[in-house]
Amino acid sequence: MTPVTLWRLSTALRSRGHDRAAQWVKKLNSALYHNSLAPGASVSPDLKFGHHGFGTMIHSNVVIGERVKIWHNVTIAVRASAKSPHRIIIEDDVRIGANSVIISPYEASLRIGRGARIGAGAVVSRDVPEGATVISAPPRVLLKDGSEESRDTNGADDASAEMESADDASGSDSGAAAQSSAS
Repeated sequence: MTPVTLWRLSTALRSRGHDRAAQWVKKLNSALYHNSLAPGASVSPDLKFGHHGFGTMIHSNVVIGERVKIWHNVTIAVRASAKSPHRIIIEDDVRIGANSVIISPYEASLRIGRGARIGAGAVVSRDVPEGATVISAPPRVLLKDGSEESRDTNGADDASAEMESADDASGSDSGAAAQSSAS
């Protein structure tokens, strides 16, 4: 049985008033797939998990649309109580990368627009427009003395600058050589 099937079973049990059975299925899902998928969430039947959704945590105030794919170790959390009207709404055709965090502002709702993509490791705390892509910040290296290492682009910028200056130098030399041989 997949984690999605177990999650859908727990939400169906809860909606029919079988809270204790819903919690039991949720705990079974957690034990098998190391996740926390709240029975109170609203989930489309065609939701897909990458890598079985291992480590995924989804709050009960979440609404997930159709054809959504969520990779492993994703957290989707509403900063409000389960009885609150605040929600995270994930519209249709959204892709959420591994290790992403979607967290609503305190006591507020958040919407991920249709067809949006959340990159691996991204942290989302405000609405994402339809079709947009959210990526994580570039990494920073903090040194032991508290300073920050300058951002290295593997020498690409330095190498291209050197190549440009070498081209300029060789271009002017060859031009000068051509002029001197012509005279």
